[in-house]
Amino acid sequence: MLLLGAVLLVAVCGFVYELVIISLGTYLFGNSVLQVSIVLASFVSSMGLGSLVSKWLLRRPVEAFVAVESVLALVGGSSAIVLYAAFAWVDIYNVALIIVSSAIGLLVGCEIPLLMTMLQRIRPQHSGASLADLLAADYLGAVVAGVVFPLMVLPSLGQIDAALAVGALNGSAGLLILWLLGAELPRRRRGWLLVPLLVALAAIGLIASRAHAFEVSARQALYDDPIVKATNSKYQQIVITQSTEGDVRLFLDGDLQFSSIDEYRYHESLVHPAMAGPHSRVLVLGGGDGLAMREVLRYPDVKRAVEVELDPKMINIARHDPRISKLNHGSLSSPRVQVINADAFTWLRHQRERFDVVIADFPDPDDAAVAKLYSVDFYALLRASALAPGGRLVVQAGSPYFAQDAFWCIAKSVKAAGYAATNYHVDVPSFGDWGFVLAQRGTPPPLRLAPPQRLKFLDQSELGAAATFPVDRRERAGVQVSTLNKPILTDYERSAWKFY
Repeated sequence: MLLLGAVLLVAVCGFVYELVIISLGTYLFGNSVLQVSIVLASFVSSMGLGSLVSKWLLRRPVEAFVAVESVLALVGGSSAIVLYAAFAWVDIYNVALIIVSSAIGLLVGCEIPLLMTMLQRIRPQHSGASLADLLAADYLGAVVAGVVFPLMVLPSLGQIDAALAVGALNGSAGLLILWLLGAELPRRRRGWLLVPLLVALAAIGLIASRAHAFEVSARQALYDDPIVKATNSKYQQIVITQSTEGDVRLFLDGDLQFSSIDEYRYHESLVHPAMAGPHSRVLVLGGGDGLAMREVLRYPDVKRAVEVELDPKMINIARHDPRISKLNHGSLSSPRVQVINADAFTWLRHQRERFDVVIADFPDPDDAAVAKLYSVDFYALLRASALAPGGRLVVQAGSPYFAQDAFWCIAKSVKAAGYAATNYHVDVPSFGDWGFVLAQRGTPPPLRLAPPQRLKFLDQSELGAAATFPVDRRERAGVQVSTLNKPILTDYERSAWKFY
């Protein structure tokens, strides 16, 4: 029974290594589909190679297993640190990713044949029954890892500490096997086998003692200004920087969300054209920093405002971090605002309240999970379940300069969902040329303003000019719409930004 427990333990470890590497790549690059594909391809193919290599190790399965766990503890435990360093300092992340994933896969591939051999030695029975027991424990370990990692391990430990903790578990699995089956070995050989396990565990302990300092240095290398807050949630990495001149910037998974120097340009342009009409009930989707809601609350006749944000940790920061709450004027704590922590797509499917204005302020769609919020399906759902008759929708649509096809893909997707739309763009120095789509049922909405006070950036003349696009930034032939089934938008986004 203890041997099957060891099988479950190493299965958890192998699966968590994969999840650590995938989540780290997603945080750094945003494209989860690509990261999953590269990691799985490298990992699984190397597991097959490891299974073949194990044939030469089966004569001494205990010694071989202890050696494999010792190396795996070091390689897997240090995997996140190695990849973080490769990204932050030497810019060889993809090469390092393939090497690390392949090395871990090779070692994990050796484990099952070795465990199978040991299981049959202590429980002689039909090989099919032994295999069934082993695979059951292995698959159960995968389930445990798949559930525990996103809900508990990642939020509490992060990638680096999670990998180190799992490395220690691999070393413990080697100790368990040595204790269970080492009695059949000469005492001196048992002593020698204990050495690499203890060395691996000591190395992991040493790395763990310096992991925080490393993480701070590596993370800071990715940002120009000093980091004043950094945390991981279940959904993303949240980083706030502040320059010596006082410029506060928010980054989610490494992507800039705003700079305090010019964020008002973006948020005025996003919110106020949509508010020029009935606006007693307003829905903000995304925008967990509270800055879009700040602009909404400038209108005293807004009776009800709802903020739907996936990440409760982002809401907590927006409410309580003095740097952010000062910028958003405490908007998310206003009695006029109801905050709902939910996935916007799922939430829309189960609610029927109608809003005069809907503001879609989501991060850029560089992976399929976010691209669903820019799909024809999403906009159609929003129109059917949330938009009041005569209501207006505004969507942040990225840069028509840097990501031209992505911008027009979003604009076409909005129209394909049954809206009439007006496209416009403004200059936000931190972002560059940035675009929006204003939409409603029936005829294209006019671009006009009716703010209760004068705005810092936007006025009617600026807004009128914003609807004009230069020849080289107008819609190009062949741009497709993005759907749940075919999120082409992620391809447009990746191909555009890779040069910047």
